Amino acid sequence: MCTTCGCGSGEVKIEGHDHHHGHSHEHSHDDHDHSHDHHHHEHGDSQDIHYGTGPAHAHAPGLSQSRMVEIEQNILGKNDEYAQQNRRYFSEKGILALNLVSSPGSGKTTLLTRTINDLKEAMSLAVIEGDQQTTHDAERIRETGVSAVQINTGKGCHLDAHMVGHAMENLEPKTGSVLFVENVGNLVCPAAFDLGEAHKVAILSVTEGEDKPLKYPDMFFAADIMLLNKVDLLPYLEFDVEKCIEYARRVNPDIQVLQISATSGQGLDDWYQWIRTTREMRLIGRSDILNKDESSQKLVSV
Repeated sequence: MCTTCGCGSGEVKIEGHDHHHGHSHEHSHDDHDHSHDHHHHEHGDSQDIHYGTGPAHAHAPGLSQSRMVEIEQNILGKNDEYAQQNRRYFSEKGILALNLVSSPGSGKTTLLTRTINDLKEAMSLAVIEGDQQTTHDAERIRETGVSAVQINTGKGCHLDAHMVGHAMENLEPKTGSVLFVENVGNLVCPAAFDLGEAHKVAILSVTEGEDKPLKYPDMFFAADIMLLNKVDLLPYLEFDVEKCIEYARRVNPDIQVLQISATSGQGLDDWYQWIRTTREMRLIGRSDILNKDESSQKLVSV
């Protein structure tokens, strides 16, 4: 897992930056604790192998559980510092930042381009695109007329807050805008990395499987809303919608679920209304902060 190994270090490319973005992830083969005992693999009568046990809830060859926990704390601690800087920036400018997460093939980019085309006249929008390679998705976004910055993560399987902060230097979204961050297609690692966003939006398509929330619980626990996409295909599939929603709420009782189709348009009005309402709340919050600041300044001047 990337919180242990620091994958993709030094291979990130951000449009507009000549240098390669270097992670500050600490990882050295010299630091590995080779105390893992390969002679005690007693699984009993069960043939299941579960590497999620132990304090680290993960497994890496040559690393003890305590060392894995230490590395994860170092990596996520540094990421959280950058995330707080991003969050402060978004809050001060009244920017609604949404982190779109999904597995590959969920229809995330199709949904994003349709959302942009339907909302771009009503509000200011901007996009950060995350992919391991190519600028194809960013080019699709730019065809809508909306500004987009591409981040190529190389071997990295997720965006982090440091990358997003660098991308913001070039993107410079307007005050009160909506920033969509399309994360790398992956339902595992992006769950652990806070980008400073207001909400994680998990996109799951009915072509995948209703048990995805149980298989990847960290992602659906971290998300505030799940968009169940491609529902126009339900007549042709064996997909239990009610069971999928039940699984999602078993992991996260507070998760909001919307059934949509990015191609037919079904349910998109509900998605757009959620964006509008959430953006308005962000702008009200910013006004409250500004009013408090002005009141403080008046008190100081008196």
